Amino acid sequence: METNELKFLLKLLGCENYRSNLSASAFNSFKGKDKICRDLGDRELVDYSREIATVKILPPGQALLKLDSAELPISDKERKALEKISKAAGKITPSKITSLKAAERSEILKSLSERGLIAAEIKKAKNKAEVWLTARGIEYLRDEYSPNKGSNPVISLELLSNYLRFLRKNLRVKPEPVSPPLPLDEKSGVETILNPSDEEILRIIEKLDRELGTENYLPIFHLRQKLQPPLSREELDQVLYRLQKNDQIELRGLVDAQHYTQEQVNAGISQRSGSPLFFIQLTVN
Repeated sequence: METNELKFLLKLLGCENYRSNLSASAFNSFKGKDKICRDLGDRELVDYSREIATVKILPPGQALLKLDSAELPISDKERKALEKISKAAGKITPSKITSLKAAERSEILKSLSERGLIAAEIKKAKNKAEVWLTARGIEYLRDEYSPNKGSNPVISLELLSNYLRFLRKNLRVKPEPVSPPLPLDEKSGVETILNPSDEEILRIIEKLDRELGTENYLPIFHLRQKLQPPLSREELDQVLYRLQKNDQIELRGLVDAQHYTQEQVNAGISQRSGSPLFFIQLTVN
């Protein structure tokens, strides 16, 4: 790991919830901090606010626009956005689609991209971009990091203090597991779930989506809160992968992280490139 990358991570450890605005004064001393952020992001050690930078229409999108407007399987706003993109000679920035508000535009472009109608280029957000340590970054700094032989990075006492506080927090000895409590009275509204099967987890996803009103776009952190424990993070990830392989759910990426906390974002499933898998969508048979 390069010295500037290590210092960047240690500086991030001193921020609340290991999360900060990239334009914060704490990072002013880092030259090329955008590149540092991208390089660390490529290794899944950090993640950062992303946005759709450019879009370009794809052949399926062009073919769709040739259909009768009454037959189009998209909304009127989606059609207008697709028409605007189709008139461009190549890639265009989302800001050129002036008929839509920024938040609405982001959701519509994301939907068109997921359906294969447009190609969307995802980059670091230009304004108010945040950077945060990922679950993989925590594991790396806690369990794997070791200075390279022959390297002698100059680390300030401030950065060393950040690292020591991080280790003390994340290396605390976990208490011995105790026997699970007996199920509470049904009137308490608390449900005890032990060793749920894949089908039971699928029903839990359906129930959470219905109760929380997430409209078939359930953030993964809700399911983790329900099932961890008894399941570990890795066990639940494997269940979600199996359900997706069996075409029972789809896992969708997170485009705009600013609406969620660091802990909620870290509950997603990290990917080697792109945004973490963050939403669970039930497949309609």
